[in-house]
Amino acid sequence: MANDPPASPVRRRVALAVLAAATVGLGLFIHRSAGGMIGDVTGDALYAVLIYLLVALVAPRARRPVVAVFAFAVCTGVELLQLTALPREAAVVFPPIELVLGSGFDARDIVVYAAAVAAASVIDIVSTRVIIGAASGKTTGRPPEGERPV
Repeated sequence: MANDPPASPVRRRVALAVLAAATVGLGLFIHRSAGGMIGDVTGDALYAVLIYLLVALVAPRARRPVVAVFAFAVCTGVELLQLTALPREAAVVFPPIELVLGSGFDARDIVVYAAAVAAASVIDIVSTRVIIGAASGKTTGRPPEGERPV
């Protein structure tokens, strides 16, 4: 089934950890170099993808839709937390925490989180299908060369 996790949670965790590290690196690059709305939206999307990857890393056997819903809930919770003074106060004590908790509520961020988590989930499901299909020898839906379909 498309939503079934792959057979090896260890391999999945390694892949997720590498992807999470790459996402952090790309996110920090975007944070430092891109500005304006494009930088903001891209950063929000990468944040949501990172949360998806971290949830999947913690629960590698979880179904992808469950991972997606949980990741979106975490992102939304952090965004709603920005309606309070807590993120700003925490950033005064430890400035890098602003990268995790944000600095100000923006409803658009929730829409970006939903789209990014949905995209991450779809990519996760499709890539898992491709990997499992390749491992089982089902690389294409076509019959071998020279054979006719039944």
